[in-house]
Amino acid sequence: MATSKKKSAPPKKAGTSKDKKQNYAFNYCSLVQLPTRVFASGVGARRSEMILISDRKWVNGTKLKYYFFNGGSDGSPASWKGNATNINAVKQAFAAWKSQGIGLEFEEINDRNEAQVRIGFMRGDGSWSYVGRDVIDVAGSPDERTMNFGWDISGDIDTAIHEIGHTLGAPHEHQNPNAGIVWNEEAVYNALAQPPNRWSRDKTFHNIIRKLPVDEVEGSTHDANSVMHYPFGPGLILAPAQFVNGINPAGGLSAKDKEFVKKFYPPLSAGDYIKLKLSESQPLDIKPGEQKNFVFKPNRSRKYKIETFGTLDTVMVLFEKNGTEEIYLAGDDDSGTDYNSKIHTRLIKGREYIIRLRLYYADAEGTGSLMIF
Repeated sequence: MATSKKKSAPPKKAGTSKDKKQNYAFNYCSLVQLPTRVFASGVGARRSEMILISDRKWVNGTKLKYYFFNGGSDGSPASWKGNATNINAVKQAFAAWKSQGIGLEFEEINDRNEAQVRIGFMRGDGSWSYVGRDVIDVAGSPDERTMNFGWDISGDIDTAIHEIGHTLGAPHEHQNPNAGIVWNEEAVYNALAQPPNRWSRDKTFHNIIRKLPVDEVEGSTHDANSVMHYPFGPGLILAPAQFVNGINPAGGLSAKDKEFVKKFYPPLSAGDYIKLKLSESQPLDIKPGEQKNFVFKPNRSRKYKIETFGTLDTVMVLFEKNGTEEIYLAGDDDSGTDYNSKIHTRLIKGREYIIRLRLYYADAEGTGSLMIF
């Protein structure tokens, strides 16, 4: 499956099986283009490639809290409120991802100030979601949506699964450069200029014809059945031959969708946590994209330094354990820089702290380490 850093949304079929001709229409939603990440001149191609594959992914073990705008007492526009069947479809979609046994957790909450994922149902605004950690790095104010559903999804759980897939860090699969799709470009421009989309040529290029940069792609094969793939009718694709009559994903999570989510968010158990001892170096013998989890319980209250060592790029996040809840305290992402991840903060005697660290890139496997002192 390809990976990217965009805000986007899935299509919905408009019409019936009788429409499968040139006018076979889908209700697509557009990608909102964000600034392209630019690395310093000293960051080599391989290093930047490995960073871009993982830099929007959450650290595994994160609990993503989601909130539904109610279009009333929370001060949001009335148009952002969803009906019960649409809200239930989104909840079922979260359950579909969680049923894969992943390490992420999902929880509906009633305070949007504490939610990373904030969901609206504004009709006519398309269905879209920020991708991965752009939810917190770009989306900004708790008064803003990070996900929207622009049409009735009461019988369309795949749209909700698709949008949550973006929130987990997955892009649109049809823009995977490994797909080998050759577009009938004028036919695509013409089709997307018609209802229900009415897109400009520039918008159509950005959302359909444009391919993801190779250095943002994780995986070498194209998955036409991915829930992250747009459907396309006949007449829009010239090659390969098997897609000339269109692409219609099977629906639901494909085998590769499941492989993707388990690769970045594998299930966690008590045995996955390493006890971190004061002033004792812990090796980071993991591969790019993988993660290590540490637990630390201080025997005195003071300010501590938690730092990585070695020529490597990482993201590190510190949580305080409070019963079954993990409360975010601090984080640092050193990717593409000349310094290492570090967190300097006060920790309290007797409390339990969790440090989660994902590796983007290392000069050589097993050359990095983590220490608290």
